[in-house]
Amino acid sequence: MHEMGIAMQIIEIAVASIPADLKNAQVKKVNLKVGKLSAVVPESLHFCFQIAAQDTPLCDAELNIEEIPLKIRCTDCNVEWTAHEPVFICRQCNGGSVKMLSGRELDITSIEVVDEHN
Repeated sequence: MHEMGIAMQIIEIAVASIPADLKNAQVKKVNLKVGKLSAVVPESLHFCFQIAAQDTPLCDAELNIEEIPLKIRCTDCNVEWTAHEPVFICRQCNGGSVKMLSGRELDITSIEVVDEHN
């Protein structure tokens, strides 16, 4: 389950993003974009994140995952579509020359930090 490794890296990045002058800061929310082809199971990532975040400034943090669909463009006829299955043949011209426009993302888009004493 590679989701545990991903969860640990998210926590490492989030902890490093806490400003040094905030001594009692807690991460309240981590926002992610996860593409359909990223090989990440959102439910598993949530589970691993909860376990890995214990005893860290993220212990009560919410992990918000936005799933990004697989979007493809045919390089022959420029038709774009959202794929729901791993078939990479153009629906318009049946060409096999396609470009993935989205669907492989695994990005932290924002981290919300609050100082518990303010």
